[in-house]
Amino acid sequence: MALPSFMVLPLLVVVAAGVYYIYNEVTQFMSKSLVRNKVVVITDAVSGVGSECAHLFHKAGARLILCGTSWDKLESLYDSLTSDADPRETFAPKLVILDFSDMDSMEEVVAEVLECYGCVDVLICNSSMKLKAPVQSVSLELDRNIMDINYFGPSSLAKGVLPTMISRRSGHIVLVNSIQGRLAVPFRSSYAASKHAAQAFFDCLRAEVEEYGIVVSTISHTFIDASHKDKPQRICPSSSSTVITSQLTHGVRPSVLANEIMCTVNRKRKEVVLAHPIPRVALYLRALFPPVLFSVLAAGVKDSALAEQMQ
Repeated sequence: MALPSFMVLPLLVVVAAGVYYIYNEVTQFMSKSLVRNKVVVITDAVSGVGSECAHLFHKAGARLILCGTSWDKLESLYDSLTSDADPRETFAPKLVILDFSDMDSMEEVVAEVLECYGCVDVLICNSSMKLKAPVQSVSLELDRNIMDINYFGPSSLAKGVLPTMISRRSGHIVLVNSIQGRLAVPFRSSYAASKHAAQAFFDCLRAEVEEYGIVVSTISHTFIDASHKDKPQRICPSSSSTVITSQLTHGVRPSVLANEIMCTVNRKRKEVVLAHPIPRVALYLRALFPPVLFSVLAAGVKDSALAEQMQ
């Protein structure tokens, strides 16, 4: 007996909802089971993204090693994780002071990290220093500081834990980078340069360690919550260059990025781009029609200069 036509659509909606519910339940179960008992290191754990990651992995039963520059903030995060946690299901996190601007301390930091559990299963390099300024106004000292935090720090830490991963023929290194590791935007020269360097390093590392069963992932995202922090500009809405350049710095929420990091670890994805359609189009333009993108970005700089004169 055939169903009446008016019942087909509601039935499809119910079936789709049921499938979606089952998928979410299975995904949540798998996310917990895959990282349970794994030793997970999170750098800059006290940041918005780092804190969100810490909560996700802690609930999933991972053995966390939380790194940050402030002991007080690390202890505060520790308290928030353990206050309502079930000690039978979770592990108390271990805390390590890590400051990428002090590269001389990296050897001691690596030793302290490895001393916690003797190995590292997942390393999440989340630290980042941002800067927005014209090229001519950025000092060499500031350039070097950004390179230390965004490039030399993550690469040094990865090198430090790599021998134990190679010996165990297992491990996962995740670089939380930026879309500007693949696409440079005006007034962010130092930041983009450091992100390009990090992207290249981890791309090379991925190929070199694949034979040892080690996974290397890069997540390229747009700026975190940049749309809420940037000062709005009074620019003609018909300017296509303005729309594109503004979208290139449109941010993502920390919770969304943290969930993407968890999915990347669980599914062993090698490269993820977390961006809106316009930045994605810009990536294709950079690869296929670079003169077009260069012209658009240059026009955006001119529009920004015009906007400043109008304010």
